[in-house]
Amino acid sequence: MNFAQLLLILVARKRIILFTLLLTVLTTTVVSFLLPKTYKASTSVLLNYKGIDPLTGLTMPGSLLPGYIATQTDIITSKNVALRVVERLGLAKSPAVQEQFRDSTEGKGNINDWLADLLLKKVDIAPSKESSVLEISVKGSDPQFVAAVSNAFAEEYQKISVQLKVEPAQKASAYFTQQTKQLRDALEVAQSRLSKYQQEHGIVSVDNRLDVESNRLNDLSAQLVAAQGALAEAESRRRMASGNSDSPDVAASPMIQQLRISLATAESKLAEVGQRLDKNHPQYQSSKAEVDKLRAELATQVANTSNSVGNNAHVLMQREAAVRAALEAQKAKVLELNRTRDELGVLAKDVENAQHAFDATSQRLSQTRIEGQSEQSDVAILNPATPPIEPASPRIVLNIVLSILVGLMLGGGAGFLAEMLDRRVRSAEDISELLQVPVLGVVDWQAPKRRRFSLVKSMMPRRLRLN
Repeated sequence: MNFAQLLLILVARKRIILFTLLLTVLTTTVVSFLLPKTYKASTSVLLNYKGIDPLTGLTMPGSLLPGYIATQTDIITSKNVALRVVERLGLAKSPAVQEQFRDSTEGKGNINDWLADLLLKKVDIAPSKESSVLEISVKGSDPQFVAAVSNAFAEEYQKISVQLKVEPAQKASAYFTQQTKQLRDALEVAQSRLSKYQQEHGIVSVDNRLDVESNRLNDLSAQLVAAQGALAEAESRRRMASGNSDSPDVAASPMIQQLRISLATAESKLAEVGQRLDKNHPQYQSSKAEVDKLRAELATQVANTSNSVGNNAHVLMQREAAVRAALEAQKAKVLELNRTRDELGVLAKDVENAQHAFDATSQRLSQTRIEGQSEQSDVAILNPATPPIEPASPRIVLNIVLSILVGLMLGGGAGFLAEMLDRRVRSAEDISELLQVPVLGVVDWQAPKRRRFSLVKSMMPRRLRLN
């Protein structure tokens, strides 16, 4: 079926189409006038989702806006907000409402819950595009009532948003208060342990004391090395001086040098006397006695010098042992200080960790305490609702326009249905499709036009028409 055939069918069935159109428009108009008037009041609220929180300093990312708007929509349409609106407006106190509740539910259930459910059915939330504004709309037959309900929903939503923000902060504040007390006790215990340990070990400053003792240990180590060197040298000189008159210490003694000179002189004199006198001569005996005396004194001085060298070696040995003992004691003392410093460091670290935990918890406690006392809301009423002057529905003009469109579609459908039930030949294409034979010619016939007043003439008597 082509467009020409479609037009032919519509023209042929124009009566059905016009009748259906008129019936639809008439029905819609009558129903529109009979329907009760419904008024709509709207309140605009602004969500401060991009603002900076004055307490935490945090901002909400823009990517969370859809979820945030959906969450706020669910909060507005929650049963809790509706119950608050019912209590705010005092709807359950109306005798008419109570009577309606008993007739509807036979007295079962709670009237506040019943009213809250009815209000939620009349509330519609419409978020604005690309903005953080929500439109709270309420429909009803009373313009004053719908405006009051819309404003009540906005105000109760504002209050409950503050409550939902404050209650968790108050619970967190109570928790942090308990934790702060426990951490304060732990900090006091750690500080007490540190102070007691310092008092028991007489520690004022471990690092400074350790530096002094370390320097002393280094000095004793240097003294021990020097004492060991001096002892080794003294031992060598003692071995050389023991039984050896040619040792450097013996040869360097002035007394021994003087005695050796005197002995050489006396021996020379004895040799001269021995050449002139006999051994039994008194002068020879005197010179020999003098030589023996000088030799004895020389031996005595050599022995004394050797003994003094040995005594020096013994003294150096004692000094080396004393320095070694002092070094070992100082080493043990430094090791003890290291151990004390490690233990003190552990206690100081415990105090530091306890202090950090206490400071962090105290800061968080202050923040949550301020949040729990804050009455600032992220919701602001942008445009409060006012009682509407014109009803929102029914829209008579719009309904009539829509009924015309619907009537045309229904009429066209009725015309096609009638054509399908009583199919007729409307054009040459219909004959070709029905008979499956080619069309050889078309007679262009048009019905004669009726003359004006022909209907009146046909109704006149024959006698008048003849005249």
